[in-house]
Amino acid sequence: MVTIKEPTASSMATRTAIILVFFVAAFTAALAIVYTMTKPAIDASAAEEKMRTINEVLPGDLYDNDLLADTLTIPATPELGQDDESTVYRGRLKGEASTLVLEAVAPDGYAGKIRMLLAIRANGEVAGVRVTLHKETPGLGDYIEPKKDKNKAHPWIMQFNGLSLDKMPTANEWKVKKDGGHFDSIAGATVTPRAVVKAVYKAVKFATENRERLFAPQGAKE
Repeated sequence: MVTIKEPTASSMATRTAIILVFFVAAFTAALAIVYTMTKPAIDASAAEEKMRTINEVLPGDLYDNDLLADTLTIPATPELGQDDESTVYRGRLKGEASTLVLEAVAPDGYAGKIRMLLAIRANGEVAGVRVTLHKETPGLGDYIEPKKDKNKAHPWIMQFNGLSLDKMPTANEWKVKKDGGHFDSIAGATVTPRAVVKAVYKAVKFATENRERLFAPQGAKE
């Protein structure tokens, strides 16, 4: 008579563990394959979105290089309102430095931080400014975004275009008119534009004072 041994609890546990390890390994391998296959498309989509945002502040005729390949990583910079490192995109035209695109933060918006993207020409002039993220009051402080600004012909944010420290050298000029400065604002909603104007001024000043380093040739030691 053949005796059939019942599997012990220990052997069953070992078998279960082996099966689990097999499935985890297979699942991990499947994820790796999917990631490898989709990463190029994800990267391309992210690059396209980044360029779409950059092109809102930087006219295409100001550069002919690959902006996403000509970058500079800078550490946390108080002048830009940055608590973490950020990326500067360097535009070049026929090999010559033409523009910078950098990120700045106004920490003192009415409802918190206001994140922006600025394009600054090599001569120090502002080529464009766009707010990329904010939590300002809808219908009141959100006119800093062209899409939400009721003045479609001359959006508020366009006031910065063409300005520089050469044209407006004093900090007092980089204020809203209510505070004796150059910039318009909407009555009852001055906290938001005050924050944006101050942040733009600091960013322009930073770019001007650090022009040589920021516009260093691609591949040069920073």
